[in-house]
Amino acid sequence: MFQATEIKRLIEEGMPCEFVAIEGDDGVHFSGIVVSPEFEGKIRVRQHQAVYGTLGKLMGNEIHALQLQTYTPQQWAEVQKSL
Repeated sequence: MFQATEIKRLIEEGMPCEFVAIEGDDGVHFSGIVVSPEFEGKIRVRQHQAVYGTLGKLMGNEIHALQLQTYTPQQWAEVQKSL
């Protein structure tokens, strides 16, 4: 079983992030929010691929699923205002 805290650590080590939150309690299915300036100008699929890239071979193996919400810092600021 894999821990959400380990996924968070790997993402933060693998790319510049302003915010990362990962949840999941069954050890194989996770969801999360990642905010990174690297997402600027990238379509959503490329943003998700960038995050998956930080996890390498864990995706599809130890990590069965990772549902993501990805934002640029500017988009995240707008989301925060609406909460």
